[in-house]
Amino acid sequence: MNRRHACRLLGSAFLAPSAIRAAEAQGFAIRYVLSSALYGDLPLDEVLGEVKKSGAESIDIWRKVHATHREQIEEMGDEAFQALLKKHDVPLAISTCYPLGPFKQDDEMRWVKRNGGHMTVCASGKMGDADVSGAEAKAQVAAFFEKLKPHYELAEELGLTMAIENHKNAMLSSPDSIRYFADLNPSKAVGIAFAPHHLHDAVDQIPALIRHCGKANLPFIYFQEYHLSAKQQMLKEEELKQLPGFGTLDYMPIVAALKEIGFDGFAEIFMHPTPRGVPVLPTAGEITEKVNESRAYLDRCLAKG
Repeated sequence: MNRRHACRLLGSAFLAPSAIRAAEAQGFAIRYVLSSALYGDLPLDEVLGEVKKSGAESIDIWRKVHATHREQIEEMGDEAFQALLKKHDVPLAISTCYPLGPFKQDDEMRWVKRNGGHMTVCASGKMGDADVSGAEAKAQVAAFFEKLKPHYELAEELGLTMAIENHKNAMLSSPDSIRYFADLNPSKAVGIAFAPHHLHDAVDQIPALIRHCGKANLPFIYFQEYHLSAKQQMLKEEELKQLPGFGTLDYMPIVAALKEIGFDGFAEIFMHPTPRGVPVLPTAGEITEKVNESRAYLDRCLAKG
């Protein structure tokens, strides 16, 4: 069973009511996955209990420094983790594993497969100078895929997707590198974890980049807005402006582009607390409430689009 077929089967069981209504009305729905990083070091059992409350269908497990849930799973063991998933009737979708990078996650992909997941997410790292464009960007993307080959071949064998985030100060960063990534992508098991907040200096290009990549190259998207509070400690009111509907980024063109390409990947409402690794708000319920406010805003964008 390939990833997209499996995800569609999961989607029919776990779509939130608002998403179902949108899908019925327009033939398109955003499929949400909940990031455990929003909940920092809160117990995994508690976090899994928030997945359906947030309108998500599955969980994205994060590790240090952004959260402790992958480490909690290591401590409890896979059998206990699977029991928690069953308890809350929530599937694993993703392991976000930035510390491993794209070339050291073979064992993590095997772990994801064993636990019923579909994807890993990390950044590309550097292949020379970062944030380059033109011919230099094309050459770096080509070199990246050549180096990635044994790893995406493993992903193909396992039936998983390696989603690589466009990230500032990395190989996959500039609009040109994103376009070349889509043009040169040699494998259906590789795609972009599309991060609009890392395109804050090219906001006007975001919808066109989504259309250029198409759903085949976009298995995942972050719904996060760039804000200095992601790196600097500020009032919580400022920090929350990273979330959709709380800041100034207009998601209408983004959602419209996703709808146009028939995006069927995972979408994650996201923000970074400062310092990293702490819950975004004191309690899980308060965090989920903010996620739902963002999701309601995105639903309105979808209805208008």
